[in-house]
Amino acid sequence: MSDPLVFITGASSGIGQALAARYARAGWRLALVARRVAELEAWCRGQGWPQDRWAVYGADMRDVDATVAAGRDCLQRQGLPDVVIANAGISVGVDTAEFADLEVIRATFETNNLGMAATFQPFLAPMRERRSGTLVGIASVAAIRGLPGHGAYCASKAGVVAYCESLRGECRAHGLRVVTLLPGYVATPLTAGNSYGMPFLLSPERFADRAWRAIAAGDSYRVIPWQMGVVAKLMRVLPNAWFDRLLVGRGRKKRQGE
Repeated sequence: MSDPLVFITGASSGIGQALAARYARAGWRLALVARRVAELEAWCRGQGWPQDRWAVYGADMRDVDATVAAGRDCLQRQGLPDVVIANAGISVGVDTAEFADLEVIRATFETNNLGMAATFQPFLAPMRERRSGTLVGIASVAAIRGLPGHGAYCASKAGVVAYCESLRGECRAHGLRVVTLLPGYVATPLTAGNSYGMPFLLSPERFADRAWRAIAAGDSYRVIPWQMGVVAKLMRVLPNAWFDRLLVGRGRKKRQGE
């Protein structure tokens, strides 16, 4: 119990699973959250980790009560984490002209934004009392500029950046750190079906290694990889007319069912 503890949502695949493996290699205990509990437990056992080094909690980030309950269960079973990573998220293309896509937009915000707040909520008061801890929000470079067909995801991730910035100001006086990570393109199930180019594509393992270092350093804001950060910021300062012209003919994120 003396080893540090990390709490990670969305840990059954992609970035979340790679982060779990990276923290395990560094000697941390793991509290992992996913909808697919049996699948995640089987993966953990397959890593050969001793049973007392990890625990899996089931929750859908759209279910606030279940998400908060997972955090409270972790507090009882494993103690107060040193790092909490709100990683779970969804990415689906939308067309606002389609009535059905309004539900996709709702699900995106419930998962990517409300789910993040519900992930952090159980730990904030005890972390403030302890006067230590790090909260990590996984955003995206898609937060920096809106992309056609990707309005729900871009807006939700911009919300993650603003929310974490607000939270950082609230937590600073209590000795807590809030880290915002903006991944570029990472080879995960969320990006597997993309029909457009993905420059500077990283494997989940390479992303996790860089994220681990950024979290350990207490960086308040980090784009990974840095090259994608340069591209995104250049796009941010482009005049709207130039930006719109640049995106003509760009592939759109697939809508649900496509």
